[in-house]
Amino acid sequence: MSPQQTTTIALPPSTRLAREILAVDGQVPEGVLRAEIDASWRRSLDHGVGVHSQHDLGLAPVANLDLLLANNRLLLDAATAELDYLSGHQGQDALIILANADATILAVEGPADVVRHSTEAGIVPGTRWSEAECGTNALGTALVEARTVQIDCGEHFLERLSDYSCTSVPIHCPQGDLFGVLDLTRQGPLGRLQDRTALLALAVSQIEGKLFNNSYPQQIVLAFHSRRQYLGSPWQGLLALGLDGRILAASNQACQLLGSQREALLGQRCDSLLGMRLEQWLARVQPGSVESTETAKGGFFYKALQVPQRPLSVVVPAARAPRQSTQQPDLERLGAGNSRHARALRMARQGLANGLPVVLLGETGSGKEVVARALHQDSARAGKPFVAVNCAAIPEGLIESELFGYREGAFTGSRRGGMIGRLQQAHGGTLFLDEVGDMPLALQARLLRVLQERKVAPLGAGQEQDLDIALICATHRDLKAQVQSQQFREDLFYRIHGISVQLPALREREDLPALVRSLLDRLGGQGVELSSELSALFAGYHWPGNIRQLEMTLRLLLAMREAGEQELGLDHLPDNLLDELRDSAQPPSTRMRDSQSVLIRQALERHAGNVTAAAEALGISRATLYRKLKQTPP
Repeated sequence: MSPQQTTTIALPPSTRLAREILAVDGQVPEGVLRAEIDASWRRSLDHGVGVHSQHDLGLAPVANLDLLLANNRLLLDAATAELDYLSGHQGQDALIILANADATILAVEGPADVVRHSTEAGIVPGTRWSEAECGTNALGTALVEARTVQIDCGEHFLERLSDYSCTSVPIHCPQGDLFGVLDLTRQGPLGRLQDRTALLALAVSQIEGKLFNNSYPQQIVLAFHSRRQYLGSPWQGLLALGLDGRILAASNQACQLLGSQREALLGQRCDSLLGMRLEQWLARVQPGSVESTETAKGGFFYKALQVPQRPLSVVVPAARAPRQSTQQPDLERLGAGNSRHARALRMARQGLANGLPVVLLGETGSGKEVVARALHQDSARAGKPFVAVNCAAIPEGLIESELFGYREGAFTGSRRGGMIGRLQQAHGGTLFLDEVGDMPLALQARLLRVLQERKVAPLGAGQEQDLDIALICATHRDLKAQVQSQQFREDLFYRIHGISVQLPALREREDLPALVRSLLDRLGGQGVELSSELSALFAGYHWPGNIRQLEMTLRLLLAMREAGEQELGLDHLPDNLLDELRDSAQPPSTRMRDSQSVLIRQALERHAGNVTAAAEALGISRATLYRKLKQTPP
């Protein structure tokens, strides 16, 4: 399964022989193909798929596609960040594909030209790549096998796909059922893909963790493993716990680690796993901190991925005060090592406390949502909802219903009983509009009225309801330039632009070692250090994916570590990532100076040479901009 039919790849002798025998005898030969490919080819024959079939997949009508995306919103929301990261770091010929449990494609990401060509092969949202319809392919076969599947050149059942290789990793929901699949497809032999499997597995682990959090927003989500270094890896177990201490959901890995069937775990109290009653544990636990315990099942390390604050004040009243007192240092740590950034965060906190909206500016992956959550947790609304909406990730036809909700029967395909919009979900708390610069113009007008009137009406409803929210927006775009080009409403710009915070790109930060230390501790790598060689490569790398890329890289390093290892080095990196770090390495001072030079030139070009406007867009003073201009080579 892949987009471009450009070059012919020499097929392995085994698959070439199997195709020749299949063409003559109409049967799959015994003992020629790998066992899993042999079984899949036989299933493909039983389904009546023709080897030479061009198989007209046909695209789903737009209305059905919108409904498909709406019905799979939970999976799409959980996978968006991982799709963004993987698509930017898997080469110039790779596609990253997300499909649901029916093998129907929900999203396709990758270089623009590769995505464009993929349409010709039917690799577009709304098409179904089940094994029964398309024969052996990584998406469909992984769902049939319920495990990671790699398809090498020639191993697809359809001969027209022989030049391509794919790797697919299944995604499971909190109840353990197959929920979807994540796939990497590209032209060429499988050998080039094998070192990517670990990255795909890590991404799926992240997605499954988010599915747990999103499925149980008012419950406790716990990660655990018998070996500390596997916390944060695809091999950690996940449990969702009710505030009465009973297990509500368990991942497949959790069942394996505990040696129990899921049915036997659900409904049980977790006291034996935690080593104490849940009330005692809640009184001392901090989200992200690693604890250990001895149980009848053996010793385990565990950490809380999610501890809802509002219910905790009822279950353990005494825990509320100390937990709130820890919030301010968390926000302050985000600005550690950069006094100007720390000052901007303090001003944002003060502005939000006084009803002013906050705009976070920065590149993709620079931690805008992390800052937004920290601001919310440090506010008087900390115990209320924090609702995040990615305006760039929701299809234009759905974003209005997502934000405002709708009454039953408001439009064809609407959910029975209607849906509460994100605005109403955030009532009393904080609404975070990520990538607000990508919001459609027509919707900007309606949002402006809501922000002015502080009232909202779902689609199909006549009566408006009061709305009480704190507003934080974020974008990687230059909103002022968008206003000038009439891509963003000027009145909405001034409505949301109360306090502006420019988040530095990772390549511009001077606190990389401290940030690495903080991320390692949060990922369960306390006491683990980077080797001097790896630290030097990190310092010279340009980090196009920013903090998100750094975190994924550290997760990969920790997952590759052997038991007892306390130093992460070059041997823990797959070859492709090591080559990327080495190729991009340059002295940190040169790296920062070059990146600053590019940013300054771009800002001045966007603002027609207006130094004041360019300095404001960059989040620096005019004096600083003039000084950097003098340092910048012509």
